[in-house]
Amino acid sequence: MITNDSHCKMNLPFVTVVMPVYNEGQFIASTIQQIVDQDYPADKFEVIVVDGMSTDNTRYIVRKFTKKHQNIRLLANPKMRSSAGRNMGFLEGNGEYFVVIDGHCFIPDTHLIENIVVSFEKSGADCLGRPQTLDPPGLSDFQKAVAIARASRIGHGGDSQIYSDCSGFVSPVSNGAAYRKEVFDKVGFVDETFDACEDVEFNYRVEKAGLSCYTAPSLLVKYYPRDSLWGLFTQLTRYGQGRRRFVHKHPDALTLNQLIPFFFVLGFGLLLILACTTVLLGRMTCLIGFVALPYVFYLCCIFLWALWSGRTSLFAICTLPLIIFVVHFSLGLGFLKESILILRRNNVLVH
Repeated sequence: MITNDSHCKMNLPFVTVVMPVYNEGQFIASTIQQIVDQDYPADKFEVIVVDGMSTDNTRYIVRKFTKKHQNIRLLANPKMRSSAGRNMGFLEGNGEYFVVIDGHCFIPDTHLIENIVVSFEKSGADCLGRPQTLDPPGLSDFQKAVAIARASRIGHGGDSQIYSDCSGFVSPVSNGAAYRKEVFDKVGFVDETFDACEDVEFNYRVEKAGLSCYTAPSLLVKYYPRDSLWGLFTQLTRYGQGRRRFVHKHPDALTLNQLIPFFFVLGFGLLLILACTTVLLGRMTCLIGFVALPYVFYLCCIFLWALWSGRTSLFAICTLPLIIFVVHFSLGLGFLKESILILRRNNVLVH
């Protein structure tokens, strides 16, 4: 607990909040305000907003804050990628501890920065993980359905700690978000060739270096889910590409969970080809029934799951199967797309 004693305040560690952003005009004002309102001395933390050349009013909003608060800085990120933005914040920051907070978050606790400091000092960990749920206030019915889907076992990896409320030492790969300054000396910085899953790749190196990670419910930060199917599709297609790039760089990190969406898309493509062939030939082949059977079973499972998970909302029951299908298909499509790009870069495929 932070006390009012001036000597204690003088000895508080300095914290750098890194915010890599792009076109976050809808949320960034409230997110920064929630950081400004933290119950931690303003001269003991800084906020570095690294803007990836936004085309909306993001920079205008941030500049208004920089005029009122000396501990807020705005930097331009001409490389545009979040990975480059993270690195700029890590390199420019003066903190003993660094924490990444995106521009579309809701921080439910005014003691978040204090909790970060306390967790570091009590645990002795090299980095901190945190719950990152998708249930901030003010969500539409569609966003609530996305939150249900993504928090479920079939909508997100079963080994992830993002939606967990556990407390203790965990793998940093899924939810690492805060680091001691010394971590960068030991593992380097974020790989700027990544446009998605750069945090996963960095946290994987943190784990491989033998560094420890502690997580606690008091570090909770809530994210706003996408508000349309297209937004969800584009987001998770990028995630799928990031996953493929990640396992290309670290083949030992490949798991069955990462491959299932990939084979889901391949099988779906084969099913479409067989369906078109059936129409052209005017007769059904045995192969199409064999390929279709797993997808019939899949559809039955997600409809039954939707009935159970969305039982309090007719909208959720009707929407959840489509959301889950988009989650699985877009992750697999992104994985496939990046696989093709990797083969082209290696001159395996003709351009």
